[in-house]
Amino acid sequence: MTSNARVVVIGAGLAGARLARRLGELGRPALLVGEERHRPYNRVLLAEVLAGRYPPEVIGVPSGGAPTRARVIGIDRRTRTVRCADGTPIPYDTLVLATGSNPVLPPLRGLFTGAAPELPDGVHAFRTMDDCLGLSRTLRPGVRAVVIGGGLLGVSAARALAVRGARVVLVQQAERLMERHLDPGASALVRCHLTGLGVEVHTECRVRGVRVAAGADGGARTVEAVELADGYALDTDLVVLACGVQPRVGLAEDAGLAVRQGVLVDDALRTSDPRIHAIGDCARHDGTLYGLAAPALEQADTLARLLAGDGTARYMGTRALTRLTLTGEAPAPVPPFGPGPGLGAGPDLDLAAFGDPVPLPGDDVVQLTDATRGTYRKVVVRADRLVGGVLVGELGSVGALARAWEGTEPLPEEGPLLHLLTHGTHEGGPHD
Repeated sequence: MTSNARVVVIGAGLAGARLARRLGELGRPALLVGEERHRPYNRVLLAEVLAGRYPPEVIGVPSGGAPTRARVIGIDRRTRTVRCADGTPIPYDTLVLATGSNPVLPPLRGLFTGAAPELPDGVHAFRTMDDCLGLSRTLRPGVRAVVIGGGLLGVSAARALAVRGARVVLVQQAERLMERHLDPGASALVRCHLTGLGVEVHTECRVRGVRVAAGADGGARTVEAVELADGYALDTDLVVLACGVQPRVGLAEDAGLAVRQGVLVDDALRTSDPRIHAIGDCARHDGTLYGLAAPALEQADTLARLLAGDGTARYMGTRALTRLTLTGEAPAPVPPFGPGPGLGAGPDLDLAAFGDPVPLPGDDVVQLTDATRGTYRKVVVRADRLVGGVLVGELGSVGALARAWEGTEPLPEEGPLLHLLTHGTHEGGPHD
């Protein structure tokens, strides 16, 4: 790429901001275009803003300059021009799609009507800073809240609402919390921790719809209850939809790029058009949609090197470790939900998961549990290689385990697992 070639990045989230910053550092400044009114921020920490742990400005991320605020509505590949909603054309030599993902809005009865395409008052997605701030403005001690979805986002949102004094019910369709990341033992500890904060948790529970009331003038609709499949209704003031995300690929599809759930990219993060690249939540590399921060940042770093002239730069995939901290600072427990066994509402709860923590026949498993301290550690070894693990509580050993998991060499034959599992346990190791 020549020094005067114009790079345009659509999307000012973690991936887009990181790419713009890295390109600037490498002497190849890019035009970063984002539609949010806020400066780039770390979406992973939105729950901490909702919980009141951080003010919004603390979770900002550097991008090498303020992004251009505009909503992109189309890409003309023939003229190499991006079209904005206000009519402004933006020419490019190289275009990068870092459009991220949208929250999944489930097809619940009563959520939308033909005349009311907007969410009812009191129903919130939880994906953007505006979602977070809007939800925060409605919170007050004792407010009733239902969180739909018990994955990583739903657990984080439920904890944040409880810390702010809300009376929270968490409804999860699957049989356990965070089933994509945690095994049953770790999931049970997370549930216990939430219960200790006053959260009422229902698993294997399907939501059928929401009950709303229209204003006297037929205008604004306001949520009143969440209806479960068994006919039971949960009266509520707030509903948080934490039902997952889906890649934003509309621009790519309209431009005729190859899309299969995400925008298809090769090891150079190129789409089916060699002048257009894609990174972050919207990109699908080697059959994988990551939807996590670590792969997005690694993709941004790789693409920055490539666009700055390093022809050898290639993205070969990311072995991502999931990390979550649940703070335990909360108001007095809301009856009748008191602290659960082993994990009260006092200390924070750290957890980390990597690979596949569910063993197959023939796998070796080492598991250590300390109910008194509320800690749980488990690793799975397959054919002399560490293939997965989950840790809840003290995470001093997570660095050593992650390095062993990321390595390509087999584990030593002389019983290293117990050492890896306990190494650094009392040293409060690094937050990887």
